[in-house]
Amino acid sequence: MIKKLRTFMGGFFFKIFKKRKHIKLGLYGPPNGGKTTLANKICQDWLGEDMGTVSNIAHETREIQIKEQINIKSKGKELTFNLVDTPGIATKIDYEDFIKSGMKQAEAKKRAKEATKGVVDSIKWLDNMDAVVVVLDATKDPFSQVNITIIGNLQARNTPVLIVGNKIDLKKANIKKIDAAFPQYPIVGISAKFGKKLNDFYDALFKLVK
Repeated sequence: MIKKLRTFMGGFFFKIFKKRKHIKLGLYGPPNGGKTTLANKICQDWLGEDMGTVSNIAHETREIQIKEQINIKSKGKELTFNLVDTPGIATKIDYEDFIKSGMKQAEAKKRAKEATKGVVDSIKWLDNMDAVVVVLDATKDPFSQVNITIIGNLQARNTPVLIVGNKIDLKKANIKKIDAAFPQYPIVGISAKFGKKLNDFYDALFKLVK
């Protein structure tokens, strides 16, 4: 009986640690909030390489991107996770917006189709996430339909969430507005582009998946 109990408990704890060793951490948010910029900074800091391509044109990331086995260290603690960078969530994608960015009509329609598929895939992947970092542009109004949709989906799944207010290097950045919009979640302000407050972000990650 004791031997069986030890075997069961050993398997139980093995599963726990195995699961925690392969935590899936998703980066979510609206287009151009800085998800891929943050993903690149994390990968540069801990792997010495980029995650993906950054662009001023919305929906540059149109497919799920995964970087496995990122190990970060902070204050004597270690955390290993698989980072999942997702396409920007949007409630409406219009190919004409891409034409305004300088694309030809055929290319714009193709981009819109790919972006729409990316949004659908992003929502589907929420079920696979152990924790999610929502990256918002701190210079924009957080009370947008897109943001509320993202947060609503996460709340419905009881997913652990950390909200990042990005672009604090800009004068219009307002972390207090984000805090007022989503007081139920921890919020940290950073500049992914310039690496400001990244230590605060990494500390918050440890608390998120503790």
